[in-house]
Amino acid sequence: MANKAKKDHAILHLLIGIGIMIGFRFLPVSLPHVTPTGMEILGIFIGTLYLWTTSDPIPSSIISIFMVGISSYSNMNEVLTSTFGNPILVQVFFMLTVINCLIENNLTEYCGRFFLTRKICLGRPWLLVFVICMGCMLMAAFMGGFTPVFLFWPIIYKIYEIVGLKKEDKFSTILLILVIISSLLGFPIPPFMGNGLALISNYTTVTTNMNNPVMINSAGYMATGLIHGTVCIIAIVLFCKFVLKPDISKFKELKLEDLKSNALPPLNFKQKFVAIAFVCFVATLLVPSIIPNSVIGKLIKSNTYGIALFVVFVLCSVRVQGQPIMNFSKTIQKMNWASFFLIASAILLGNALTAKNTGVSLFLNELLLPIFAKIPAESFALIVMLLTVGLTNVCNSFVIGILLQPVIATFCFASGVSSAPIVAMMIIFVLSSAAITPAASPFAAIMFGNGEWIKAKDAYKYGFMFVIIETIVVCLISLPIAQLLIG
Repeated sequence: MANKAKKDHAILHLLIGIGIMIGFRFLPVSLPHVTPTGMEILGIFIGTLYLWTTSDPIPSSIISIFMVGISSYSNMNEVLTSTFGNPILVQVFFMLTVINCLIENNLTEYCGRFFLTRKICLGRPWLLVFVICMGCMLMAAFMGGFTPVFLFWPIIYKIYEIVGLKKEDKFSTILLILVIISSLLGFPIPPFMGNGLALISNYTTVTTNMNNPVMINSAGYMATGLIHGTVCIIAIVLFCKFVLKPDISKFKELKLEDLKSNALPPLNFKQKFVAIAFVCFVATLLVPSIIPNSVIGKLIKSNTYGIALFVVFVLCSVRVQGQPIMNFSKTIQKMNWASFFLIASAILLGNALTAKNTGVSLFLNELLLPIFAKIPAESFALIVMLLTVGLTNVCNSFVIGILLQPVIATFCFASGVSSAPIVAMMIIFVLSSAAITPAASPFAAIMFGNGEWIKAKDAYKYGFMFVIIETIVVCLISLPIAQLLIG
């Protein structure tokens, strides 16, 4: 019965979303500057936001692309070509493929074991917690957002069993929630994949269609994300130690032998090759941002997507014991198609919404400028951050990121303020702070779904506390750093 009800709800949400896409244009509403084509695209956009929040992102994104293809905005062939032929989507595809290769070769297990078995942490439980949190953040950034959750939670359960911690113990709950919070902090850090890349690319599209293109520096963005995540983890761990004060004495009993149980064999040649290829790939993607005016920087920037293709070619071509390092057909079976199609539809909608023949940008200018005219430019960034944390915890974080971008661009262009650091920090914050309610993000949904170990009241309570700490860090530290590194 429960499965049938869930299926019925899914169908209902799908019908509502499609109804919004089709019916919005017929509303007896006249929006200044918005053309009939713009009304069509707005309806598709609003319907897509609804479906992204309530339904499976794959069919939601596919129906969104289909509806744009049959609208007056363009024809289906042009829509499909501009969407799936977009170089950014090509980079996403090959990046996800390489990450799947990392997971397939069990490198995530080695990374997790590395963070857990540092001798310096023995007898220092809070230092061990900090190292686990940093491990989660870095793995979420470079090996996939959910990887550390599904890797560390089973290991932590085993540690609880060894030291005698129970499900009702305060520290048991806090550490599991910290894994989620730390993974969230790492999720938006890389500017070359996932939702971070989608939002960065969308902002470039939004500003280009406003005749004032803004490119966010990838190296500055990533450095800001790493600093923000590290400072937040330090602040949250210190808050847990000195304010929440859970009983952590049993963790002092952990021995290195306990953490090294079921020891992993040494890395083989294949695993080392994959690891080195991935590190070189990521480093290469950052070169154009670090030395943009050099010959090498310009050369790599013009061939970024070709480099992604070349890395996959190398992994598929080099053979060990007669087998390719990457079996492409096997690797893509584990592809995160939800992220792929979500990014594809987001890029398409970003282009369509800000196209001149829709009139949406002109409408936003007329609507928003009077609202923000009386706000001091110095205060605008702080208001955006507070708006971000409020909205992202009642609605899908990616959706809020898309909605806030035209607002930031409109105000900044009118006031002469640099928008790059503000929008970069908003992207990092909107994705990393979505932890207070189950609807905020898939990470939050996983946390609330673990009812066996995390009670709902504890998820709300600790999630709220930790997000408040992150908000303080953003306003006092991370935003000024973003202005320094990106502005």
